[in-house]
Amino acid sequence: MKIPRIDALDAFRGMTIAGMLLVNNPGTWDAIYPPLAHAEWHGWTPTDLIFPFFVFVVGITTHLSLETRVARGDPPGAVTLAILRRGGLIILLGLLLQAFPFFPLERITELRFPGVLQRIGVCYIAAALLSRGRSSRAVAGMVAVLLLGYWALQALVAPPGVASPTLDVPGDTLSAWIDRVVFGGHLWKQSKTWDPEGLLSTLPAIGTCLLGVLAGRQLGSAWPLSERINGLFAAGGIDAVAGLMWNWLFPINKNLWTSSYVLFTAGVAAMTLATCAWLIDARGFKRWAAPFITYGKNPIVAFVGSGVMARLLGMIHVPLGGESVSLQQAVYRSVLASWLSPRNASLGFAVAFVVVWYGILRVLEKRGLLVRV
Repeated sequence: MKIPRIDALDAFRGMTIAGMLLVNNPGTWDAIYPPLAHAEWHGWTPTDLIFPFFVFVVGITTHLSLETRVARGDPPGAVTLAILRRGGLIILLGLLLQAFPFFPLERITELRFPGVLQRIGVCYIAAALLSRGRSSRAVAGMVAVLLLGYWALQALVAPPGVASPTLDVPGDTLSAWIDRVVFGGHLWKQSKTWDPEGLLSTLPAIGTCLLGVLAGRQLGSAWPLSERINGLFAAGGIDAVAGLMWNWLFPINKNLWTSSYVLFTAGVAAMTLATCAWLIDARGFKRWAAPFITYGKNPIVAFVGSGVMARLLGMIHVPLGGESVSLQQAVYRSVLASWLSPRNASLGFAVAFVVVWYGILRVLEKRGLLVRV
């Protein structure tokens, strides 16, 4: 069966990638608007929706790619190998991006092992292998086991040296202890004692990806488009409300990727995607989404390329006002901060970064250069 094409999926993925570039590249971290910053610990901001949205989209595309392989008759062994190869490549790209530019030597010897792309790669492999050939009810059951099991571990198991289980002290959580035991000093340097993409919290992140698989099955079904969109929106609303209710017992927390966070963010993602599908695919309002579709067609290029660019802008130093500053700061101070308020200048730099990358991706799109991993 040919899988129906949903243009809104590219637009939603593009919105997510563009949002990631926007929040990751301010002119200065000392002056950003609150919605563009992560919640310090418990709670959420719009920025905290971006990463789970991307993992959710990975789940959707996982289902669509598996269906394509099944439809063309690929043998099971070849499908498994393709899953492992693709996931392994995503993990490798994450490690290489974190090590770039590979000097000084500490960038390699003290390499942070967890990371955004590493988590995406692991979630993709797990979700693809767990969901392949299984019913939607079985996949939903797996999500329930992951989320309830993670809740039980965090709420009932205290790590060695901690008197009782806690979610309020970042370094005293079970996740933090496991990260230190497994990864040693190869953790996020801003925290040193725990990692926001750590090992234990990857389990509920797999749940986010599996919920994306279920959304992909809804979108890829043979039902009329209106029914697919309505069903996705309704399921998203139920998930979001369930997450907000679970928040009373298990706080929404991006760094811990709590089970309430999984349900809430997946629910919001499903409703957002359904809204995009209604506007773009059902009503035909596509012009507004064109820049996002461009972003959505080349997400890995945007993510890796922008990461490399940001690293280079921070490394290259130029003289400015009698001192040596990074090229990024030189552009920010001389072009924007000289006439805008700090927050607006910082936001202006981030917006300009997103626009520059839109231009790059648009050129690639026109030339048919779409990179698939």
